[in-house]
Amino acid sequence: MRGHVARKRFGQNFLADAHYVAKIVDAIDPHPGDNLVEIGPGLAALTGALIERAGAIHAVEIDRDLAARLAADFPRDKLALHVADALDFDYASLGPRLRVVGNLPYNISSPLLFRLAAYEAQLRDLHVMLQREVVARMTAQPATPDYGRLSVMLQAKFRVTRLFVVPPGAFQPAPKVDSAVARLVPLGKDKPHIDDSALFSRIVAAAFSQRRKTMRNALSAICDAATLSEAGIDPRARGETLAVAHFVRLANALAA
Repeated sequence: MRGHVARKRFGQNFLADAHYVAKIVDAIDPHPGDNLVEIGPGLAALTGALIERAGAIHAVEIDRDLAARLAADFPRDKLALHVADALDFDYASLGPRLRVVGNLPYNISSPLLFRLAAYEAQLRDLHVMLQREVVARMTAQPATPDYGRLSVMLQAKFRVTRLFVVPPGAFQPAPKVDSAVARLVPLGKDKPHIDDSALFSRIVAAAFSQRRKTMRNALSAICDAATLSEAGIDPRARGETLAVAHFVRLANALAA
């Protein structure tokens, strides 16, 4: 790892297998002129390959030592480096049609996905590598064990696809779990209209706060059983059995 000791506080596990580097870059399929940003370039396993295909990219790196190394390895006209926390970074500053790429730290994966989803209107796509179990939650369908808040919140904005699994041995140091690469593409015209995004988010969070609770009990602080019935939702149903469209319909009914 060229003398760098992986830092646990940053959740660093560096991709080191050339086969999977090539497979990920092929899945992204970068072209000159693409507005690409890599989150957490680390030791630049993906960075060089992305620049080779796209010509130039942005990168967000929180580790100042790695940022200094990246700045020394790549000219500024090829790598626009932003030394910042990906959870706080303003992705709107990078312009429209943004393509996000990243081997995301497992310890902040869900908050970072929610952060990126907030910029959905200006995103072209996301290709992210995460813990396999997180990708299972992102792609899960109703009435399955992995279906939950993350599933609903992301699928309300994106078409989410698991592309392939990456084994622990592809990383240094090797994590204790499998990883997977996911593609998220904004739904665009197919995106359901949500009148009040904050209310929608509150409803979804409450519905999954205790998975065994019925909707009537889980949402007792937000609405009553009659309101649920009027929105076409059985008050006795559990949140894990409801499709994204059910949550959208309820949120819009309450917003009205």
